[in-house]
Amino acid sequence: MKKLFGSLAALAMLGATCLTAVPAAAQGKKLILATPGIPPIYAGVVAYVAEKEGFFKKYGADVEIRAFDTGTAAARAVLTGDIQIALAPTPLMVTQISNTDVPLVAIHGFPSPDWIVASTDPTKTNCKDMVGQSVGVDAVGAARSIALRTMLVGCPGVKIEDVKQVALSSNTAPAMIAGQLAFGVLHLDDIAVIEAQGKKVHTVLAMKQTNPTSHYLLTTVRQDKLKENRDAYVRVIAALIDAAKFMQDPKNADKVAEAASPTGLNKDIAKAALKQFLDIGFWAYDDDGMDQKKLESVASDMKRVGSIQADKEAVKFGRLVDQSVWKDAKAMVK
Repeated sequence: MKKLFGSLAALAMLGATCLTAVPAAAQGKKLILATPGIPPIYAGVVAYVAEKEGFFKKYGADVEIRAFDTGTAAARAVLTGDIQIALAPTPLMVTQISNTDVPLVAIHGFPSPDWIVASTDPTKTNCKDMVGQSVGVDAVGAARSIALRTMLVGCPGVKIEDVKQVALSSNTAPAMIAGQLAFGVLHLDDIAVIEAQGKKVHTVLAMKQTNPTSHYLLTTVRQDKLKENRDAYVRVIAALIDAAKFMQDPKNADKVAEAASPTGLNKDIAKAALKQFLDIGFWAYDDDGMDQKKLESVASDMKRVGSIQADKEAVKFGRLVDQSVWKDAKAMVK
């Protein structure tokens, strides 16, 4: 356990306008925003909506969206300065900052994880059936892997070392459809993809039951880059707020499904997934998505399971996040 999360720390070391007027373009270089997964996971749809519906342009934000194999890889790219913004797994960020005080900070969040561990084998639907079995994740130590470790806390007697993690980026669902493995860590849209191919998905463990105070993703930036070009980051968050609000309206479901095309989902599945994600409050727009109690709970969990080194303290909320960016962005949207 400590070895796995130690590797995450090593990875980290590598590295007021109104709606009726279009704000002037932000000064500075184009910002690259990374979405996790190739193809991108559904969480990143909010960025594609902001692009397709013109919200980045509306707020004068010059943004390029770039898909990364995992949120972990995206966070590393922010740390090394190759890109500017990443949607990174919350447990990873808490661990990295706690262990090595990497110069990263969160400016926006995705508060509601939708993770489940699922099986397509009707004879293997208990968590103890996973012992010795292959389980699809994105990469060892990445978001799905961390989610698996966290959910296994709800399965007494079964540890992460008891299963075989198979790195598949965001392609766990296709692998389960093809029969390459029976178990996988899935998102809500993955379930729809699998069942559309005639396979029944059996929930083995669900994050909302095993870890109800968990937190999913943090929109992550470098502290020094934020200080240098803060206005540009504010404009990006304003666009994401407006896009998230746009996605709440059922009248816009077709447009959202079209914007979701980079995920590889067909329109019907994308629309069905949208409703499921909205039902769990997946995209924050009325608040910054960085609930203090949830983030402190993640920090406590990471310390408890040994992800945060014994001689290190869990990162404090005030160090982990910068809430001022969202506040200024929200004012811009109003």
